[in-house]
Amino acid sequence: MGFLDILLGRTRPAAPDLDRLFGLPSAAVTLQAAAEFTPTGRGSVCFTTVEGSAFAGIRQDVADLLNADTERDPSSVEFSRDSYGYSWLLSRRGPDDLASLVGDLHAVNTALEGSGFGPQLLCSLVGFSNAEGQTFALVYLYKRGTFYPFAPLPGEKRDNALELRIRAVVADDLPMESDLSRWFPVWGAPGL
Repeated sequence: MGFLDILLGRTRPAAPDLDRLFGLPSAAVTLQAAAEFTPTGRGSVCFTTVEGSAFAGIRQDVADLLNADTERDPSSVEFSRDSYGYSWLLSRRGPDDLASLVGDLHAVNTALEGSGFGPQLLCSLVGFSNAEGQTFALVYLYKRGTFYPFAPLPGEKRDNALELRIRAVVADDLPMESDLSRWFPVWGAPGL
């Protein structure tokens, strides 16, 4: 940061720290103990769609990497595109295997970043639910290095009370996004 940046109050965004994803298993323990939410076993990575053979090659490499687990069903890794034109990679694991799911998400983010596609990474998310049927995702904002909860309701509405409650529960386990205007909705995201 330069002297002029300091005088004008400009700041640089925090560098992404993919290792923060590894805080999700401890946050899951906290969520289960304090709020009775458990992982769904589904998580996804969202990125801007890029056309071309280089990106198609890395996409295939990522799928091959995740499917290298011989105990894994190949259909547990799925690519899709949403109505906004963003691409998603969905990974499914057992609800009790959050550590492997987080490893999958970290591997995908690292592979894309290492291949020069880091600017295309938008977010990663992991789904949670409870016995009453409430669901939410903990969303990792790649460019901010922070998390926020997203709790969708039918009709593209949000359960803001649940989101704020979840933030309070996991604030000691994960770096939470303090700017609520950056808690973007991810309607129809695979993994929710």
